[in-house]
Amino acid sequence: MSPLLEIRDLYVHFKTRDGVVRAVEGARLSIERGRTLGVVGESGSGKSVTALTVMGLTRFRNSTITGEIDFDGIDLVTLPDKQMRSVRGRRIAMIFQDPLSSLHPLFKIGWQIVEAIQAHEDISKEAARARTIEALREVGIPSPEKRIDSYPHELSGGMRQRVMIAMALVLKPDVLIADEPTTALDVTVQAQILDLIRRLKDEYQTAIVMITHDLGVIAELADEVAVMYAGRVMERTSRETLFTVPELPYTWGLMRSIPRLDAPRPRRLDSISGLPPSLIHLPSGCPFHPRCPYVMDICVATEPELKESQPGHLVACHLAPKDRQQIGRDLQTRYRS
Repeated sequence: MSPLLEIRDLYVHFKTRDGVVRAVEGARLSIERGRTLGVVGESGSGKSVTALTVMGLTRFRNSTITGEIDFDGIDLVTLPDKQMRSVRGRRIAMIFQDPLSSLHPLFKIGWQIVEAIQAHEDISKEAARARTIEALREVGIPSPEKRIDSYPHELSGGMRQRVMIAMALVLKPDVLIADEPTTALDVTVQAQILDLIRRLKDEYQTAIVMITHDLGVIAELADEVAVMYAGRVMERTSRETLFTVPELPYTWGLMRSIPRLDAPRPRRLDSISGLPPSLIHLPSGCPFHPRCPYVMDICVATEPELKESQPGHLVACHLAPKDRQQIGRDLQTRYRS
């Protein structure tokens, strides 16, 4: 099956007074209909900027965007703003990280969803309101006939996030981008939101891009995973492979930094030494080399290419594939013991 959305060699740079911020550096991603792609990495790794660029929301005077974003045969990078507005929301929708700042505080939630429907379809206000009530019911909001006239501040964080999901899905988009949709929600509400996204994906065969720093969310929802660092995709593989034989030193660090319930005894969590690099002054060679415990001379001098290590597993690392696989297996075994 050919990808519904494919990003090829995407570069997104922003000119600032301090220098050029290289937010995305040659990213390559793809997703098929009915699949979920998890995009994981620390803050500043380029996850959200990549998603916003797909939505056409990084077209500023100080930005430079090159590469290709192929969506169902349409290049979104070169698509004029007028045509982009017809795609945004209608065919590609996004759930933003903070629903309280994404929803307008002075308008009722029903009005905001009705407006989104009428912006893309020739439909009466009454019919759009009926669809809005049904959409709120689908995402599990109780008494949607009453809640439709609530203001955002009158709802809990979980309810606001459900409103954002309803707004994103009311037009039945082909692609749904979820940017940290469970941030700041308690564990119970987080599980409900993930179950909701999974159910809606299965029902409508929507392609989902799940952006998160939480590997637990990735393990729960993703079919494939892309690990980003310093604006680059450093590892791409299936969820199963990532959690059994990860091959990237940065991924190993992420794995060791999260608690595990299946560990036989409590253990001290490890951390990745150092700090993420400045996107204005990126290090030479591999961007992770200043923090990597396996750094070699070639890592400092030459940037690694994203290459296939084994079928369906792409890695950008100078370590030999056999060594990476052995270290990955050993670390995962040691992690569980």
